[in-house]
Amino acid sequence: MALVEPVPGEPAATADLGHERALVVADYHAGIEAALRKEQGVSLDSAAEQRRDHLRTLLDRTDPDRVVFLGDLMESIAGPGGAERGEIEVLLETVEERAAVTLVKGNHDGDIESWVDCEVTPGDGVRLGDVGFAHGHTWPAREVLESDVVCVGHEHPCVRLEDSVGGSRVERVWLRGELDPAPFETHYGESLTTDAELTVFPGFNDLSGGTWVNVEGQEFLAPFLPEGLRDGEAYLLDGTRLGAYAEI
Repeated sequence: MALVEPVPGEPAATADLGHERALVVADYHAGIEAALRKEQGVSLDSAAEQRRDHLRTLLDRTDPDRVVFLGDLMESIAGPGGAERGEIEVLLETVEERAAVTLVKGNHDGDIESWVDCEVTPGDGVRLGDVGFAHGHTWPAREVLESDVVCVGHEHPCVRLEDSVGGSRVERVWLRGELDPAPFETHYGESLTTDAELTVFPGFNDLSGGTWVNVEGQEFLAPFLPEGLRDGEAYLLDGTRLGAYAEI
């Protein structure tokens, strides 16, 4: 059985950490509605309760020992407003009634470790059992890269699909393939022995946009992508295998 398995139909996965079983979600982006209103003039009602209910449903479905937030739990880079902070505090209270929490710190998470009680990792990630976790906005730690499976977020990968009459839609996807050590060796200036699988998580929050990985001219956000993903394939949330993401 694979160490990391997507939850069918969901932007979430379970991970076998050896002594624990984890539910993993990336890019929750609590409070995103306030940011959209301020930065883009888009007025949306808060979906904080719906997001929390969605995660609660996943807890019921997977019954994990731990929840790993794979970075960007919050939206406001500089610091959360009252509503966003309140959303996070209520969310963590809800989750911690059921499971331990680890936040793999992302670029949006500011100094969140100063006001939450859960475990917060450094920005270059952490290894739990045989699984490595990093948000993806910076180069992962060596211990993360030497895991059997490396999980990253940050990218919010999507594909643009067109039909025969010119209609199109955008779907969130998983990217999975072998971790290519070459760009990491260049960055760190030393050799790296690994045969890890690299899994790029879809964004949990469907308002957060993403990288259209099959559209020419779209640039990846992570400094090690796409070079660090060898033979990368895309999968829809329902498990449909789309094949090599660049050829979709």
